[in-house]
Amino acid sequence: MYICSPFRLGKAWRRADGLGKAASRTPQSLSRPGPKTYHNHRLFSTDTMKDISITVPVVCYGYDELPDDAVRALVEKARQSTYHSYAPYSHFCVGAAILLDNGETITGANQENAAFSAGTCAERSACFYAHANYPEARFEAIAIAARAEDGDFVADPVSPCGVCRQALLEYEVLAKHPVPVWLAGRNCVYRLPSVASLLPLAFSEF
Repeated sequence: MYICSPFRLGKAWRRADGLGKAASRTPQSLSRPGPKTYHNHRLFSTDTMKDISITVPVVCYGYDELPDDAVRALVEKARQSTYHSYAPYSHFCVGAAILLDNGETITGANQENAAFSAGTCAERSACFYAHANYPEARFEAIAIAARAEDGDFVADPVSPCGVCRQALLEYEVLAKHPVPVWLAGRNCVYRLPSVASLLPLAFSEF
């Protein structure tokens, strides 16, 4: 693949009068007065073009396989938080629990509104409350669970929406270490190594 670049060189000059013919003038001749205008173009090869594969490592656990009591407690708090959801429109109840490095666990649930954009997701209700009340604390782990309209927990784990992924990533950047994410379904729990793994090529610096 080749791309035209408007860098001035002594070769490859092209006329810009629409005739599409190669110009025979040298760069010095451009200073001569005349009715025609010339533009120069350099053709260069993008030899660095290549495919990049991004993979997200996910470990699937049964509930009896969760690694320790702290993780089990965090997942259970996320599940219980779904019962604090206010979801009269979607009937999809989501709960989130965030473990902080001071030992506190903050929970949140989705809160809907007749003006849909005024509502908020469980993950953001939890992370914003956590940082507003414990601004010096850093996130250690996050768990998320959801129940469907039938009131039962969803069979497969669900992941945060794009806005929540971006919001959570901000606090992982503040923590300066990966914050594992536990996504709880009815019969299994997914573990992702970090919030960043949920959002490849994320916007995290400005």
